[in-house]
Amino acid sequence: MHETPSLHRDLIDGRVRLPRVGAVVAGTTPSLPWLVVDAAGCEIEPVSVYLRDRMLGDASTATCRSYGYDLLRWHRALWALDVGWEQVTEAETAALVGWLRHAHNPQRQRRRLGSQPAGSVNPKTGKPTLRAGYAPSTIAHNLTVVHGFYTFHQPFGRGPLINPVPASAARRAALAHRSPLEVRQQHRRARLRPKVPVRHPRSVPDGQWDELFAQMSSRPPRRGWPIWPPTWRRTDCRWRECRSGGPAGASPAR
Repeated sequence: MHETPSLHRDLIDGRVRLPRVGAVVAGTTPSLPWLVVDAAGCEIEPVSVYLRDRMLGDASTATCRSYGYDLLRWHRALWALDVGWEQVTEAETAALVGWLRHAHNPQRQRRRLGSQPAGSVNPKTGKPTLRAGYAPSTIAHNLTVVHGFYTFHQPFGRGPLINPVPASAARRAALAHRSPLEVRQQHRRARLRPKVPVRHPRSVPDGQWDELFAQMSSRPPRRGWPIWPPTWRRTDCRWRECRSGGPAGASPAR
């Protein structure tokens, strides 16, 4: 039976902090606008090779920067576990996922007085705020970047023989041969992958619209129907406009 080392368990449970070493710094060439350096300030060449390949694939500079921070977090976990990037296994991936699930995210600190605490719901707008830790989408994005990093290096004989990030073979096979006209089917998530909640579109409650119109000094013009609140009202107005040849309530042009 495989036994998880104690240091890996401490990292999974969030009892160990990742070393705050290394950084993502701006590059000097268009092919590598951002690069990752280690504790000594030296460039991490395998990461630079991968990021340069992403840029040659028409990735944006923001994508390069985002990938750089994900790979920096991955290397910090490897430095904490004292494991080289070419000797990693699934155990290191599990350690990173566990740490992201329990670690405190410094970007979620609320320093402004009166601000909503992390993970709460705004009672006025109904909009939830991000929770105190790392979001499931952040964990999933980090796993995707690490998986792509090792997938890129495998054909060149670099890195482990097996990708340390598990993948869902059924999902990849189905998406590889899926027609864009077909309805996307639900597939089983790969191991260690978090369940990313469905993000609902942003909207303004009807009560907020009522307060807005109540505070207006004059009544909105009839031609201002596109700003009316509920979606079904806007759709109904568009339908009536198409039927009458003009704005809702107006007579067709003669």
